[in-house]
Amino acid sequence: MSKGKIGVSTQDLFPIIKKFLYSDHEIFLRELVSNAVDATQKLKTLASSGVFKGSLENLQVRVKADKEAGTLTISDQGIGMTSEEVEKYINQIAFSGAEEFIKQYKDSGNAIIGHFGLGFYSAFMVSGKVEIFTRSYKDDAKGVHWTCDGTTEYEMEEFDKAGRGTDVVLHLTKEDLEFADEEKIQSLLKKYCRFLPVEVICGKEKEWKDGAYKDTEKDLVVNQTRPAWTRKPSELKEEDYEGFYHDLYPMAPDPLFHIHLNVDYPFTLTGILYFPKISSRLELQKNKIQLYCNQVYVTDTVEGIVPEYLTLLHGVIDSPDIPLNVSRSYLQSDRNVKKISSHITKKVADSLLDLFKDKRSEFEGKWDDLKIFVQYGILTDEKFAERAMEFYLFKNVDGKYSSLEEYKKAISEKQTDKDKKIVFLYASHAENEYSYIQAAKAKGYDVLVMDGTFDTPFVNYMEQKNPDFRFIRVDSDVTDRLIVKEDARQSSLALQEQNELRGIFNAHLPKDGGMYAVSFENMGEEADPVVVTRSEFMRRMKDMAEINPEMGFYGKMGDQFSLVVNADHRLVKEILQKEKAELGGQIAPILVERAGLQKQKDDIEALNKDVKPEDVPASDKDRISDLDRQLNDLGKKERELLEKYGAADQVAGQLVDLALLGNGLLKGESLHRFLRRSVDLIR
Repeated sequence: MSKGKIGVSTQDLFPIIKKFLYSDHEIFLRELVSNAVDATQKLKTLASSGVFKGSLENLQVRVKADKEAGTLTISDQGIGMTSEEVEKYINQIAFSGAEEFIKQYKDSGNAIIGHFGLGFYSAFMVSGKVEIFTRSYKDDAKGVHWTCDGTTEYEMEEFDKAGRGTDVVLHLTKEDLEFADEEKIQSLLKKYCRFLPVEVICGKEKEWKDGAYKDTEKDLVVNQTRPAWTRKPSELKEEDYEGFYHDLYPMAPDPLFHIHLNVDYPFTLTGILYFPKISSRLELQKNKIQLYCNQVYVTDTVEGIVPEYLTLLHGVIDSPDIPLNVSRSYLQSDRNVKKISSHITKKVADSLLDLFKDKRSEFEGKWDDLKIFVQYGILTDEKFAERAMEFYLFKNVDGKYSSLEEYKKAISEKQTDKDKKIVFLYASHAENEYSYIQAAKAKGYDVLVMDGTFDTPFVNYMEQKNPDFRFIRVDSDVTDRLIVKEDARQSSLALQEQNELRGIFNAHLPKDGGMYAVSFENMGEEADPVVVTRSEFMRRMKDMAEINPEMGFYGKMGDQFSLVVNADHRLVKEILQKEKAELGGQIAPILVERAGLQKQKDDIEALNKDVKPEDVPASDKDRISDLDRQLNDLGKKERELLEKYGAADQVAGQLVDLALLGNGLLKGESLHRFLRRSVDLIR
């Protein structure tokens, strides 16, 4: 037996491994099983080159959990090690640069494992003692038994081992006895080792017998050695791709389609990316792509490693050029990772463009589900955006799909406003905005459907990138004002008539649920008497607040509506005529008195028009202030008269409620009153 010290240049190695990797301490299993697989793969390589001439049967990695002994054993029949190799690969870590590296990362230990051959030492994250029983494949090799208790002290002796290979025995600490549970280990192997290229065995397959699951004689192989992404596309059928997808995501619906990655220059990259079918915002989940290095699981937190929009995709990416055991921050700055990210962006864009060009009908059939991915890519990746606008589709309310160029050509003649901007009309809720859509179509306009999660930021993006575009929702203004061809006409109503009608209609506006302002338009005798429109700006800001917490301020603000009264409509004219007849006698004295007060104020202001504000006589200032108070009092009196009168005007109330009802804004008690009033008016 020989004793010695592990050749590490600092005493801090084991504390760093245990302290800083504790949150990820289960990865020790991945490291040790990967080492066993590497040893097995190396033996196959030696056999293929004729160096090793022995049997290659039963080249499996076995993992055994022993609860009673409190141990976990990882065994392989690979190349094994001689005592000299144990000395070199296990005992000597003090080669050039190790000490500096450990000092550099002592506050960020998750970057240490995997560097300088330290993967084996992850065993000490969960073990008080580790033993190695190994024998090299070389002729006349002696078995070696190595023991270490987690310090830099070790013992090594010859050992009579029957066959080649290595057994690593972990004597688990009391805190880590969970890793002596077979089911726990099987679960971790399926997470980290499910696609390793050598069979990994842990326990036995089970069958249901006598009311319980019992072990059979058949070994449980926990991994697939030839997963779909490692095979050539020509070897796979559509059902193979779908089968692999459901193996990764058992409860998910069938994907829309897949992209098979297979690159060998200037870097090596394989994988399969799937576009999942998303039926609601709740299913909009990131980090469903699994990252592998030579079939060894690395992470499923790929945000920042692949382009952001691809984090919505599902599938697998595998590259030996991706470092296996370093931090995400390192991955995000690694040159190879950036090249891979750029290539994936190009590959995804090329695949979508090919589908658009070669299988347009199939592409259109999948567009409603694809749109969310394409929009997210456009909004977050400028390079992808440049390509994506070639195949981006706009869908109108009649279900017709058009590319941007096709759509511009179709609408530019009728939907270009007086400022030479092309106006894209759209609906967010086709059913709720049905009447607005029909009014727009009656004028020969086309209306898009934009009801997706990212449609509002996409609209903002399109207007930013294309100054000659305007996107307007159909309910944001009366139809004649959606696409302004000429300067607006003056209302046929005098200012006082507008004030009187405003008072009447104000009496019926909702007191909560948003802010309402009454305005007047000449919309023609056949148009609706009253229309409710929503502020385009405020609605967009509130939509953005739903997906961007930083804009939460807008989300707390009330909606902004306009109650647009059609001055041309017969019913509106009748309401005004009736009010003049019934209320004119009370309004007229107010108007006369207000005119007199206003004249006094105007006269005083005319006398002081060339005088600096600070030089205006105090008596004039006091008089103006008194006149303002009297004018305000008269205005308040007039409004109270009009609103009290208006509240009793059932026709005005009915018109307001009909407009609200058409927008889904009439609910609860207000809806109940509307129904009662409707019955009264019919009688």
